[in-house]
Amino acid sequence: MMTSRFLNIIAAAGLALSIATAARAAEKIDFILNWVPGGDHSPYFYALEKGLYAEAGLDVSIQPGKGSGMSSQRVGLGKNQLGIADLATALVAKSKGANLVAVMNVYANSPYAIYWLKSSGIAGPKDFAGNKLGNPPWDAARVMWPALAKAIGIPATSVSFVNVAPQAKLSALKSGAIQLTTDFYNGHDLKIRELGDDMGFMAWKEVGINPYGNSIIANGDYLKSNRKAVAAFTAVTQKAFAACVADERPCLDALMRASSGLKLDVQVDQWKRVEELMTDKFTTSVALGYFDPGRVADDYKMVETYFKMEKPFDVGGAFTNEFLDRGIKMPK
Repeated sequence: MMTSRFLNIIAAAGLALSIATAARAAEKIDFILNWVPGGDHSPYFYALEKGLYAEAGLDVSIQPGKGSGMSSQRVGLGKNQLGIADLATALVAKSKGANLVAVMNVYANSPYAIYWLKSSGIAGPKDFAGNKLGNPPWDAARVMWPALAKAIGIPATSVSFVNVAPQAKLSALKSGAIQLTTDFYNGHDLKIRELGDDMGFMAWKEVGINPYGNSIIANGDYLKSNRKAVAAFTAVTQKAFAACVADERPCLDALMRASSGLKLDVQVDQWKRVEELMTDKFTTSVALGYFDPGRVADDYKMVETYFKMEKPFDVGGAFTNEFLDRGIKMPK
């Protein structure tokens, strides 16, 4: 007869085998962020920690990124199956041969903003002319500057650009080395703390420059052969974003546990701004994450005008809303 100890060994081996089999059965997805983890990424870490991706049959790993250009390239080449990228940047990459499709929008509003010090004598956009604008030379906001200049009614050549690293923008502004700088709106509260009542600010969307921002993109070939996996990832992520809108604290706690060096109060502030960026008439009436085809077409025209598009393409094939649950919406 088999001893109890031997039976336990067999049972343990069977359990290990079943776990290994389940792990092999799960679809591996390497998901690349557009930047280092921050408040806007908390829903992914929440879904991962809660096992929501695993329950959907996905083995998801989250990788930090170094900008939308990098994530678009990696997803377009198939080095990552899915990732996050600014939609305009993704469209530029697609024109250069990157095989990618946007499957869910995160920033329904453009995150681009411009900041200045009131003490510099700038009262508003009409005073931008004749000043120095500091941002990185690769910054998409610099490329799109002619569109903003036209919208506010000043010549595009009326400002001079100064190369400033992302982390040096505020210090350059406060020192007077520059009078203007561009940045993402989800860091708005840091500017308030640093600049106080002297802060001048304008969101680009206020003057009609409002392209879609960060979006989830999938490699085109992977999407074609793994539609169920992309559908599952999108469905889980959409639900995770909705859960974080309802109560951000569990999501931010998951982010903090997964990422070192973050301050909770800063991430809380960022998330509140992210909720603003996620909200428009389509996300509140159609679905959270929805792409309006008309807006995407307008974004393509803008990109075609101000960026270097190598080969034109049918923008209708660059995005899809098919994986979104129309019952999940942003609150009005």
